[in-house]
Amino acid sequence: MTVYNQTIDGETLAMATATATKKKIKFRPMDDRLLVEPCVAEEKTAGGIVLPDSAREKPQRGIVVSVGPGKLLDSGKRGELSVKIGDEVFYGKYAGTEIDMNSDHYVIIRENDILAIVDK
Repeated sequence: MTVYNQTIDGETLAMATATATKKKIKFRPMDDRLLVEPCVAEEKTAGGIVLPDSAREKPQRGIVVSVGPGKLLDSGKRGELSVKIGDEVFYGKYAGTEIDMNSDHYVIIRENDILAIVDK
């Protein structure tokens, strides 16, 4: 995944090009929300049995493609996010809202739905 920042009208927009799709995504989540590209669901079990679509588990792992500016605190400042673009994360099974954009599948989740960040 290639990540770069672009400044438009004084605001920095995080832009990302996913390696699998090679498409540019112009998307800015609000507050503490993240746009995550889910990993592909496993098609085979460890024993080599091919799973039909109906038996596949919903992915719980993905790559952060875009992040919001942070949660608005009572003091009027924005809270800093602990997740950044390009991080591989685990999130709750039924967390977030699934969307299709440019024929690709994404999930919009809140930062507190992130269970773990994968260290590389």
